[in-house]
Amino acid sequence: MIREQMLAQIARRTTPWDIIVIGGGATGMGIAVDAATRGFDVLLLEAKDFGKGTSSRSTKLVHGGVRYLEQGNVSLVMEALKERGILRQNAPHLVHDLAFIVPNYSWWEAPFYGIGLKLYDMLAGKYGFGKSRLLSSEETLDRLPTLQKEGLRGGVIYYDGQFDDSRLLIHLAATAADHGAVLANYMPVIGITRDDEGYVNGVMAKDEESGQQYRLPARVVINATGIFTDHVRQMADPQVPAMVEPSQGIHLVFERSFLAGDTAIMVPRTRDGRVMFAIPWHQHTLVGTTDTPIEGPSYEPLPLEEEIAFILDTAAQYLSRPPQRRDVLSVFVGIRPLVKATGAAGKTSSLSRDHTIHVDNSGLLTITGGKWTTYRHMAEDCVDHAITLGRLREEPCATRNLKIHGYRKEVDDQDSLWVYGSDADAIRQIAARDPHLGEPLHPALPYIGAEVVWAVQQEMARTVEDVLARRTRALFLNAKAAHAMALPVARIMAQHLHKDESWITRQVAEVQSLAQQYSLNGESEK
Repeated sequence: MIREQMLAQIARRTTPWDIIVIGGGATGMGIAVDAATRGFDVLLLEAKDFGKGTSSRSTKLVHGGVRYLEQGNVSLVMEALKERGILRQNAPHLVHDLAFIVPNYSWWEAPFYGIGLKLYDMLAGKYGFGKSRLLSSEETLDRLPTLQKEGLRGGVIYYDGQFDDSRLLIHLAATAADHGAVLANYMPVIGITRDDEGYVNGVMAKDEESGQQYRLPARVVINATGIFTDHVRQMADPQVPAMVEPSQGIHLVFERSFLAGDTAIMVPRTRDGRVMFAIPWHQHTLVGTTDTPIEGPSYEPLPLEEEIAFILDTAAQYLSRPPQRRDVLSVFVGIRPLVKATGAAGKTSSLSRDHTIHVDNSGLLTITGGKWTTYRHMAEDCVDHAITLGRLREEPCATRNLKIHGYRKEVDDQDSLWVYGSDADAIRQIAARDPHLGEPLHPALPYIGAEVVWAVQQEMARTVEDVLARRTRALFLNAKAAHAMALPVARIMAQHLHKDESWITRQVAEVQSLAQQYSLNGESEK
């Protein structure tokens, strides 16, 4: 994935693309993979960086969605559990099993949740990750030694999946490119073009780096922009009613010591009606999430004080060492593109998590909603619709058994480069050629300079934020450390992107300002 080569392919193109995908998140990238592996000519355009929005801000779980059982949405649970199994099969270097415990403090919780999780097992069938069972209080504490002991009656253990969301996204981008798709980040669509009959027949796009504009014809244009869905639809037709009702969720990140061991906690019902998770992730503890209706989308949503207090208060009920505000290493916020439902306004926890495919009168094909776990099925459904809409040749979906780029069956999670899968060997070679690039960029995190070089040369990273937020996860794990890493990362990137000192200064200032938004303690600048 070399951006200059991608732009050259765009410039050389003289015939319409089969499919243009707007949006470089999980949904759009899944569509690019699906369409490219069917043999279609695919162009994907992303306004910012791949995964800048919701797709890098999830709870890091590949799961069926236990709470959807309570809502009676059995079909969504079954679909997600099946896709969970397929994803682990196709990307074992990024998806792994994780044990969860529902702690029981009331007499009725063990039978109630025990039965529900047995149903969860049954729905998973051959795609199951492990059998749920009841635990005694001693067994529960053996697995979760930092759990609140007072009043503990036991627990129910079950198994789901975990992943690194933005790393999977970048590997999906590489998979799409491996199969001939053309991808461009920092290439916003600035207009939708139409033919003489008023039907969408392409887009106008602008390269943010050079300022050059492109008129790009296509047989089908797919809007996969998540929280910005309605903005793109209204670009094609200003009169269309809104489809999406956004809701934000926050996550707080703490030191690993708050959740000793390799088991996660799942609280099935919190005060706002959502599930709360406390999970081990990249040698840290991640706690979330909330569900707060908001007015509109943004690329860098801010946490509300009541959300922060809610997470801290809820976590304190279950952890023997109640986390304090000063313990938060990073806070990140994601926005869900929930599909509007009649009569459900104001209570986003009741809105549909299913995906929706819609064709406007203009002929623009939109897909929105859904969840990370079901991205592959969503893509298959969308490309099937695109074939019909664009009168493309019938080609079967090829992604069910498609190995994701970097596929490596055996992974050592003690190796800090494990998320790269088979690409890790090339990163080690970069470090071997220049030992300085093998040194950690900050003592609090495992990332090395060779990863920065790899991100620039092979993963289309264009800014320091791209590297610290989405190629590595430094900003999401430790805002203070990311603040300190900005300058050394900028210097490495400048060397390989041929940038000057003024670029370095601007990049460092931008990332250090952003890092302060991810910090609750006002210490990221120190």
